[in-house]
Amino acid sequence: MHLIVNEIFYSIQGESLYSGFPCVFVRLTGCNLRCSYCDTRYAYEDGEPMTIDEIINRVGSYKCRLVEITGGEPLIQEHTPELIRRFINIGHTVLLETNGSIDIGCADPGCIKIVDIKCPGSGESHKNNLSNLKILSPHDQIKFVLTDRTDYEFAKEIMVSQWPAAPPIPVFFSPAHQRLNPADLAEWMLGDRINARLHMQLHKILWPTMEKSR
Repeated sequence: MHLIVNEIFYSIQGESLYSGFPCVFVRLTGCNLRCSYCDTRYAYEDGEPMTIDEIINRVGSYKCRLVEITGGEPLIQEHTPELIRRFINIGHTVLLETNGSIDIGCADPGCIKIVDIKCPGSGESHKNNLSNLKILSPHDQIKFVLTDRTDYEFAKEIMVSQWPAAPPIPVFFSPAHQRLNPADLAEWMLGDRINARLHMQLHKILWPTMEKSR
């Protein structure tokens, strides 16, 4: 049972409620979307086959219990759910970062799903699978990456239509790196009293000149 792996590395978790914690990242190869602001284009095709045991052993060498399965889009690989299940079974906290276009129901309910909802500025908003919002667990999280005011209004409308009172899980509004001024986003959120969290990509602040994510 193999997966195509782009890279495995140890770094600081830069996004989600786990931002700031040391984490081992398993970046799987391949993505079904082509977002305009994508910062991991190198993962579209480059990678090498690894068995699940090989991946687990590599991750184990870092002696860190927090693991993120990311991409690309990890759920396009058939054996990703099994990889998640194996990590959970041996006591890891597992984050799954997914682009929101694929049914997340295949993922073990014990993993923490960070679901991206694509806004118009991504060029891929027509591929959102909003039915995922109905099967989220209380520990899951939602992320909107925003490039401009149009994206902000799009995200706000989804929040109002899906959760008229308040979202049942954390929602992050993240300004696209070098495309939206975070201070502008903060002002919009304050003005609308939006029930979401302004979220910066910590790794971009720590290592602003690094091409890859670590």
